[in-house]
Amino acid sequence: MDALPAGSGKKVVVAMSGGVDSAVAAALLQKQGYQCTGVFMRLGHDPDEGAACDSTPTPSRRQGCCSTGDAADARYVAGLLGVDFYALNFRSDFGRVIDYFVEEYNAGRTPNPCVRCNEYLKFGKLARYAHAIGADYVATGHYARMGTTPAGQPAILRGSDQSKDQSYVLFGIPQSELARMLLPIGDFPKSHVRQMALELGLPVHNKPDSQEICFVPDNDYFKLVAKKSPHTIRPGDFIGPDGKVVGQHEGHQRFTIGQRKGVGVAFGYPIYVTGIDSRSNQVHLGPKENLLATTLIAGEVNWLDDQPPIHRRCTAKVRYNSSPLPATATLSDAGELRVTFDEPASAITPGQAVVCYDEDRVLGGAWIRQVSDKAIASAHEHTIGQ
Repeated sequence: MDALPAGSGKKVVVAMSGGVDSAVAAALLQKQGYQCTGVFMRLGHDPDEGAACDSTPTPSRRQGCCSTGDAADARYVAGLLGVDFYALNFRSDFGRVIDYFVEEYNAGRTPNPCVRCNEYLKFGKLARYAHAIGADYVATGHYARMGTTPAGQPAILRGSDQSKDQSYVLFGIPQSELARMLLPIGDFPKSHVRQMALELGLPVHNKPDSQEICFVPDNDYFKLVAKKSPHTIRPGDFIGPDGKVVGQHEGHQRFTIGQRKGVGVAFGYPIYVTGIDSRSNQVHLGPKENLLATTLIAGEVNWLDDQPPIHRRCTAKVRYNSSPLPATATLSDAGELRVTFDEPASAITPGQAVVCYDEDRVLGGAWIRQVSDKAIASAHEHTIGQ
């Protein structure tokens, strides 16, 4: 295991979600001599509101990350560990994440609220809280590790268990916060983390992982967008590979690039969503090969490496659960990140993040805004949402 900074009584705020990962993170830090303060972030509306706050955790709790049940679990674990615990009300701040989510779908893009939550809250507002109480570090239960750049500056590394690696969702953290960031469980596989929790007597050792976006517990994204912005939902056209209308949809917000299920249009071969134009309210369909592209343009760049990306060789991920692909990254004069893949990548999706790596080290990333250089020419290439 990579050595963490020596605890020796240093103060650390641990983001405790009520799950096994953050519970073990807190336990490990405490064992290493840190003075831990557990913090649960209350974020939004909770269908479990009114549940007892001192109940013993059970594996049957709702799979979320900010319910009252989760707060009770986090508080219970903190009590077992003997660490201070606070539940902070971030609900008004979390509204910014929900607004972003809705706005992205309305713009024809596919949002990633977990990355924005890390950027805005865990290493934004929570980091400011840590500063305010004099804490030296902020820690989370993410499966990623801390390391250094060639020049000795703090860096984020992929988790040792790459099947659980969460470094992708941490790319947006400001470089200024990296020196105050701890990731205690990044060297362990999930099975070992659960075993440690069992050995420590933590009742969340078998609690199910969160599987959905916390503010969309039923996974019905469209229903949330329609509720928050009903004036934006209207019927539109499906456009086939030849540019002709092939059907009607109930709203482009129902669809994401690469989607196959739920399209409701038959072509006699597998058909995918290949483009979304929010301005014309058109959803473009085509065969799988029409999803291939070699180049993307991304904005809101957060570059963490010592050197700026000038024809920088790297590997790059275009979604959380994809594999890093060989690519070249360059920062344009306009401050945009241009990433060109050695081989065409599939379903590069505006609204998602592209994250660049040098082996296991996160170089930086940005938010995908445009896909260009289509590997397979198509009649709808110009319609991809900007």
